[in-house]
Order: sequence, then structure tokens, then C-alpha cells
Amino acid sequence: MNLLGKTLPPLASLLPFEAAARLESFSRAADELHITQAAVSRQIRGLEDNLGVKLFIRRNRAVFLTQEGRELGRVVSLALQSISDGAANLRASPQRNRVVLLCQLCEAFYWLMPRLSTFHQQYPQIEIQVVSCTRPITQFDSHFDVALQSTRRASGAHRLMFTASDEVFPVCSPAYLCPEQPLPLNELQPCTFLHHSSEPPHLMEWDEWLQVFGRVLARDARSATFDSYPLMLQAAVEGHGVAMGWRRTASRLIESGALVRPCAESVFLPEAISVYKEQGAGSRGEVEALLAWLQAQLHSDG
Repeated sequence: MNLLGKTLPPLASLLPFEAAARLESFSRAADELHITQAAVSRQIRGLEDNLGVKLFIRRNRAVFLTQEGRELGRVVSLALQSISDGAANLRASPQRNRVVLLCQLCEAFYWLMPRLSTFHQQYPQIEIQVVSCTRPITQFDSHFDVALQSTRRASGAHRLMFTASDEVFPVCSPAYLCPEQPLPLNELQPCTFLHHSSEPPHLMEWDEWLQVFGRVLARDARSATFDSYPLMLQAAVEGHGVAMGWRRTASRLIESGALVRPCAESVFLPEAISVYKEQGAGSRGEVEALLAWLQAQLHSDG
């Protein structure tokens, strides 16, 4: 007797439900699955009818998971992830020594790549596939084993392994501003302030940084805004103004003389960076080796 066939909910509804539960949005789930919002709503209504419970509360054109919806979301997500992992393992069976590292673009470019050769020297049998991304890991649709991103970014149900510190301070080109002694903060007011804009915000920006020292950015301050942090940092290198520099990404540019710190003030963030394992992933020696190496590198940098 096929008991599964009698007890399972409609299988076609599980992908739309998982996406809607994870994103808490029917429209974003529809975009992710490349179907209409009406189709997502129809599948979830059919699932609710099948189970006899409400999975979402619909209010003011927004949806919110009920307790039952949240519990089912965890079960379905783990089950689909297990199926996905099994399929991925079958597809990648000739590549079992490969580890996929998803890394924020700026950290990948400025922090990871200068150090990665030491991992290859220590573990020559492990192949690291670096995938860079400018969006949170919740919006990354492909497989990864380990992910590194700013702590403030959405992480969904992926498993947090450890965090690491960073510090934030102004940086600029020596051709733009290079005082013999560190400047007081008020002397930055005539400068052009370079801003990084993202939605939702995840990096400390000028307003928040200045508030730590009891100051505010003047309303008439000159500014330029960039949607890419590496682009903003390059603008600082080219003398367009003063940017917020993060030690882990800006330190080599400072050491090379491409950037300088015009002020002595700095904000220390004890948990600025987070490292994750993919949700539902099992234990693999290659992945554990990469995690141990990342933790050692991040903590040795302080």
C-alpha cells in the first residue's frame, strides 16, 4: 500500500510554499520561480485546504507566516534541501574534492584572493570554487558549501559557524588629502563624502559612523553615491573624495600607499563578518578544512 501517496500534500505546491515561506512574500516567490503571483497564491491556498490549517495571514497586501506555516516551512525546506543535496552529490560525484565558497564581492577581491594561495599550499588536494555575489545569501539561487558576508545581511536558515571583527575609518587618496598629522573630524566637512548605497543597508555609513563621535554630516556636504562598494573604494583611490574604509578590505591599499587615513578615529565592530554553512548540509572534511582555514585567517587579522 502506498501510504506516502495518501498522506503527502500536493507535491506541486511545495516549491511555491517553500519560496513564499522563506521570503515571506508571494510576489518575490513568484519572481524567483518564474511563475505568476496568482499561481503561487493558488498553490498555497490548495495546500492550506489539503492540510486544513492557515499557513499565512494575509494583511494589507502583505503575508505573514502563522506558527503552523513556520513549522511546515522548516520541514519542507529541510526535505527539499536534502533532495537537492542528494541530486547535487550525484551530479558532482567526480568532483568530491571541490568546495564552493560564496563570498561578498569586496571581500573576495580585496581580502580573500591575496590569501587563498596559502590554503592551496596547505590543502593541495582540495579545489576551491570562489563565487562572488553582491546580494545576500538568501537571494543566491545556486549551491554553496560555505558563505562569507556582512553580519547585517539576511542569512535565512543557513547555519552560522562563526563571526569575525572589523573596523571602519575614513580613507582617501594621498593626492586628495594627506595631512602630516591626523585631522580633527570637523576639518573633513569641506571634503566630498563618498557613500555606498544598498537595499537593505548592511554597511556602516557616514551618518552612523559620525554619530559614534557625537557628530553629524552637514546637510550641504558634498557627496557622491555608489551602488558598489568596490567602485566606491576605487573612486577614493582616484581622488574623488573620502570614503568609509573597512580594515579588512582597505588595508592592502593603505599599505601600498594608494589610500591613507586622514583621521585617527575608528569604530571597532566585534561581529562585522559572518561565515555560514549551507542550510541542511552534512559534514565533509573538505568543507571543515576550509572553515578552519577561514577562521584562522580572520582571527589572525584581528
